[in-house]
Amino acid sequence: MAVDYAVIAVYLAGMLAMGWWGMRRAKSKSDFLVAGRRLGPVMYSGTIAAIVLGGASTIGGVGLGYQYGLSGAWMVLTIGLGLLALSVFFSARIARLKVYTVSEMLDLRYGGRAGVISGVVMWAYTLMLAVTSTIAYATIFDVMFDLNRTLSIILGGSIVVAYSTLGGMWSITLTDMVQFVVKTVGILLLLLPIAVIKAGGFSEMKAQLPTEYFDPLGIGGETIFTYVLIYTFGMLIGQDIWQRVFTARSDTTARWGGMAAGTYCLVYAVAGAVIGTAAKVLYPKLAADDAFATIVKEELPMGVRGLVLAAALAAVMSTSSGALIACATVANNDIWSRLRGAVGRPAPGPDGTAQGDDEIDEVKGNRLFILVMGVGVIAIAIALNDVVQALTVAYNLLVGGLLVPILGGLLWKRGTAAGALAAVAVGGTAVIGLMWHYGILANEPVMYGLLASLAVYVTVSLATPPTDPETLAAWRERVAGRAPEPGATPEPGAAAVPGPAAVPGPAAVPGPAEGQRSAVGHTGGTSG
Repeated sequence: MAVDYAVIAVYLAGMLAMGWWGMRRAKSKSDFLVAGRRLGPVMYSGTIAAIVLGGASTIGGVGLGYQYGLSGAWMVLTIGLGLLALSVFFSARIARLKVYTVSEMLDLRYGGRAGVISGVVMWAYTLMLAVTSTIAYATIFDVMFDLNRTLSIILGGSIVVAYSTLGGMWSITLTDMVQFVVKTVGILLLLLPIAVIKAGGFSEMKAQLPTEYFDPLGIGGETIFTYVLIYTFGMLIGQDIWQRVFTARSDTTARWGGMAAGTYCLVYAVAGAVIGTAAKVLYPKLAADDAFATIVKEELPMGVRGLVLAAALAAVMSTSSGALIACATVANNDIWSRLRGAVGRPAPGPDGTAQGDDEIDEVKGNRLFILVMGVGVIAIAIALNDVVQALTVAYNLLVGGLLVPILGGLLWKRGTAAGALAAVAVGGTAVIGLMWHYGILANEPVMYGLLASLAVYVTVSLATPPTDPETLAAWRERVAGRAPEPGATPEPGAAAVPGPAAVPGPAAVPGPAEGQRSAVGHTGGTSG
């Protein structure tokens, strides 16, 4: 095991070194939160694939393959389909908005009145995603070092908090690229072929297992539908995903890089299911959640085992760091800044930036929020043995309350702020009430909550006056990419673009996953 330990130690040290290097590049708010919006296709596609393929996609995906065979790939397949849909239909306009959060997008689209409640919901979702990802360290470090749960969470969480705090999105981008490579080598190029060979090849796997293990729909149509509802739709609106889209240097990069990442997710989904199916042949009496750890510990040679465990660690770290910076960004930009505005923050100046902003070190402020949120995430992860239900509540509220006003704002010009607020309130309330009636882990709350949100959004929007033409004009300019980024110095002679009334907040104009949940259907293990 000494070689395995050395591989893990080098990997962890490299993550911290990347954080230090990223700190030197994070000179502005844009650098710190969205990597300066400068990522090209390779960096962009690698990092967005890294964030959506976390612990649930890796460890949980293998577990689903162990339990259901090839149809266990559906959870990760729906994540890939969601990323493809986001990239093809929405990523270009999202990248052109030049905002930092989903709530800023809602403020920009609806005139500064729809972002506060969405910020609270999004913060709860990203917090629970970060907590669930952090808890996953307990499983991985137990396999590697036989560490107790608390120490494992502190060790893994502290490393992620350290490099995320140092360099923000630049550090996370650099570490995600390394993690993407490690996952590709460890899971696709090493564990997949070794597992199939050890199981005797596909012919032996078919001979040893029931035929339903090779039925592409064997997991059940209802479960597949639930995965689509949660994961595919969740990919469209999560702050953790949008914040990566904001890093693309162009709408072309966002579209094609995202499509490449989505395709990679489809391959990763099948690989995890095949590995789990092979594990079922080798170890037919395991609990599904133990399949990944068992096949790695028992079947891989020394050195290779360390690299594959590093790949699992990379999967968890990429989701954990992405959720952490998303949580801190929402907390600072959408909640804390609005609270400061409510108690007398200076009003925005003529260019849309708050007076006195030059006196505020925004990088330092965002760095502090990542540190505080990170410490909070570690503390909550230690205190909770199972956050599945808490994450389920947050995810149901996210999809049931926010999907309709977000997509409605992007696709339907007749949608109004009143309709958006009503959709969030009714959809969120319906989800909470239905979870109380059916149970937190039931599928009905999010389905019926979505329908209620859609009905109210359309009805109230049609019954209220249309959005102010000036607000829509500013929105169209921003979506078309013709408006400058908030706070940017306009070029000499540039005409001012009319905008909606300003609201308190850090953005220059009013103004926005993997998110993944292991509680949906039959999924076990960790999130992300």
